[in-house]
Amino acid sequence: MTLQETFAANLRRLREDKGLSQEELAFRGEIDRTYISSLERLEYCPTLDMVEKLSKALKVDPLELLTPARGARK
Repeated sequence: MTLQETFAANLRRLREDKGLSQEELAFRGEIDRTYISSLERLEYCPTLDMVEKLSKALKVDPLELLTPARGARK
């Protein structure tokens, strides 16, 4: 699994675990909703600034967005 794939999977999992829609996460992070969707679908690769912004909106450490989930294929 690439780092981009890991990020996309973690973004979706964390967003859903917190009960947030893409629209609500986008609002909290002051990001366009379509960008959230594009990140989750691997259409765009986030910058470090975006990783930081999303981690703040999700209230998680940025590493949670970048660390492979246990049991994930490498």
